[in-house]
Amino acid sequence: MDFSRIFKLNTIGIFALVAVFFSLTSLSAMANAETDTAKAVTSPAKQEAAHEAEAKDKPFDTGAFILHHIADAHDFHFWGEGEHSVGLPLPVILWTDNGLVTFMSSAFHHDDEGKHVVEANGQRFVKLHEKIYYASAQPNEHGAFVEVNEKHEAKNAKPIDLSITKNVFSLLVSVTVLLIVFISVGRAYKKREGKSPKGFQSLIEPVILFVRDDIAKPNLGYKYEKFMPYLLSVFFFIWFNNLLGLVPFFPGGANVTGNIAVTMVLALCTFLITTFSGNKYYWKHIFMPPVPWWMYPVMVPVEIVGIFTKPIALMIRLFANITAGHILMLSLICLIFIFKNLAIAPIAVPFAVFISLIELLVAFIQAFIFTILSALFIGMAIEEHHDH
Repeated sequence: MDFSRIFKLNTIGIFALVAVFFSLTSLSAMANAETDTAKAVTSPAKQEAAHEAEAKDKPFDTGAFILHHIADAHDFHFWGEGEHSVGLPLPVILWTDNGLVTFMSSAFHHDDEGKHVVEANGQRFVKLHEKIYYASAQPNEHGAFVEVNEKHEAKNAKPIDLSITKNVFSLLVSVTVLLIVFISVGRAYKKREGKSPKGFQSLIEPVILFVRDDIAKPNLGYKYEKFMPYLLSVFFFIWFNNLLGLVPFFPGGANVTGNIAVTMVLALCTFLITTFSGNKYYWKHIFMPPVPWWMYPVMVPVEIVGIFTKPIALMIRLFANITAGHILMLSLICLIFIFKNLAIAPIAVPFAVFISLIELLVAFIQAFIFTILSALFIGMAIEEHHDH
């Protein structure tokens, strides 16, 4: 197999652009929880006092804490809270009624009356649970520029959010790293053709051979080379982002593969390749399955539904498994705050570390499962008819 040609034809560039596009337009599908930044207070001093009193009386909200840390955000938070918070702001890009509006997420601030708002291009915006809304023209009786229902969901209208969020930023970082890896290794194969691998090439080659020999060939047969660029791209993309999500500090920590918008794009890529690669035998099996004709009214709809349930299963499987791993680790850490006793730390922390080590294995397994299922679905579409 000509490795240099495979890397030259590698589809990771186009694949990454599609993933970025869908992630940019996903409107933060997983952004659900943040501390209520638009709560009704009348001054910073009163706000701080109210928060302190509330924190003493209310039990620790484990659900909100976990959802906040696995959700997307408009910035990277390093440490601190409120005015003492330290982080990396990211560009906010909004398509509004007055056109395109851009500013940095650090522009959101608590003004003199404690409202988390920003004014840009003659418009006022408010952020609630990491979602951006048009701010009300006048504050309500509590002094807030956003109206919420009994579920604490904002009633205000939203602009189209095309921001570079934490997930999108991490996605761009991972794509950049993968492009560097693929291009450098591809050039190494071209320069050292016929020679044994050396340096970083020798580290990557076993994984490439694993994808070829254990995933592509068994499921795709002699046509495997045509689909190797995609299979390598999707395997390394998922694996690297899974690992990056386990890194607790910048530029890691983003839950990219735990964002259903990203897994949807990955599944959509497999769906499109499967659909457009299907031969006449594949489509005949769907519309004329090998069953008695009187079963067609039942079997044909089932086969058609199966075309769509396969990528849906791919999408949900990766999203659910990665998200569940993050939730489990954070739940163990939360035991310290639930019991409000550091004595639980010697139990909770070692368990969290143990789960983190397991997640390193899960990161590889989930990349393997997604890739092998993709190869299996494509293989079913290109399989030749065999007469018995």
